[in-house]
Amino acid sequence: MTLYVCGPTVYDLPHIGNARPAVVFDVLVRLLRHAFRQVLYVRNFTDVDDKINAAAASSGVPIRTITERTIAAYQAHMRSLQVMPPDREPRVTEHIGDIQDLINQLLRRGHAYEAAGHVLFEVTSFASYGLLSGRSPEAMRAGARVEVAPFKRNPMDFVLWKPSSPELPGWESPWGRGRPGWHVECTAMIRRHLGFPIDIHGGGQDLIFPHHENEIAQGCAATGLPYCHTWMHNSFVTVAVQKMSKSLGNVVLVRDLLQQTPGEAIRLALLASHYRQPLDWNQERLEQAKRTLTTFYRALTSADPGDTHRISADESGPDSIVLEALSASLLASGQLLGLLQQEPHQALAALHQAHRQATPSEVRLSKETIAELHLRRQRARQASEFQLADQLRRQLIEAGVPVADGKASRCSTSPTPANP
Repeated sequence: MTLYVCGPTVYDLPHIGNARPAVVFDVLVRLLRHAFRQVLYVRNFTDVDDKINAAAASSGVPIRTITERTIAAYQAHMRSLQVMPPDREPRVTEHIGDIQDLINQLLRRGHAYEAAGHVLFEVTSFASYGLLSGRSPEAMRAGARVEVAPFKRNPMDFVLWKPSSPELPGWESPWGRGRPGWHVECTAMIRRHLGFPIDIHGGGQDLIFPHHENEIAQGCAATGLPYCHTWMHNSFVTVAVQKMSKSLGNVVLVRDLLQQTPGEAIRLALLASHYRQPLDWNQERLEQAKRTLTTFYRALTSADPGDTHRISADESGPDSIVLEALSASLLASGQLLGLLQQEPHQALAALHQAHRQATPSEVRLSKETIAELHLRRQRARQASEFQLADQLRRQLIEAGVPVADGKASRCSTSPTPANP
């Protein structure tokens, strides 16, 4: 069983959106290894990218300093979330030769062309382009993140190789000194480490088009082989129903969360929604995860033969044999989810400490967002979607916004000042 997941572009510390696919596909790998004797899991690091170049330039440090520091932080933070390391973690910079070989093969087969120091994939040469995303050529042109360039034969053609100026990273090639385009890297690394076709390819929903669509085109056009049997994509993470972005100041770093609460609670919070459904990150979600873990770990201590508070067989309560059997079942289920693997008393102490450190903190929301939340809650109540209405109510309260129900209530867009 072979599995490849698109990993992070290593230009900044990992945020909760980066953590979701890591946790989701970690659970998948655990389940696959439970069912299959051999599973090979590969997740890459993109360490050649214009965002990395910009981060290095703004920090005044070498590009390698940015990538090494970010990779180390990502690996450490994912370990704290109980994410097992993949079998292989290839980097783009280690596979330049593989990338150039793939580009040469596409050129020989007539699926790529050279123009203005670039090598581009000719989309019209691959008849199945667009099948994964289900988009028409017109929709793809309208919604694609494509670079408009006069040297392209077709606006949808995408870059396989591009020239590098002296200050940017680059490698010698038949087409001049340059660096690979974004999409070609994963196809080359899959070919090197797994071969075609792979069984499962995973990643975020935002990668379906154009990234994964382009991967299929490159791999199939270069080899004539099927690319992948099964595609899996996790949905987005929002923060207080807003898209996470630096401009909004609502990026939630895994590092900061780990300073507040055990990684296991963060992991459970990420798993509390189906992986294909959007996940709204908020404090209540995290608090609920901590409460759930506390309940489970307390149940495990009740089945511990060495626990002095354990109910004995002659007292009212479950039989000790029943408790131990239930405990074993709970631990086995937890192992498949990457949960409940800590020593119960230590885990409870960490959860208790996190609860003591937690202080009410208001989520800063704009007036527009507050008004939108009020409107969505009102519509949810009118549609009898009370679970959604309660969730929106909690988000407003966490932001310090008064919520009143009834005929006389009015929607306020101003947070209530915090109590001294």
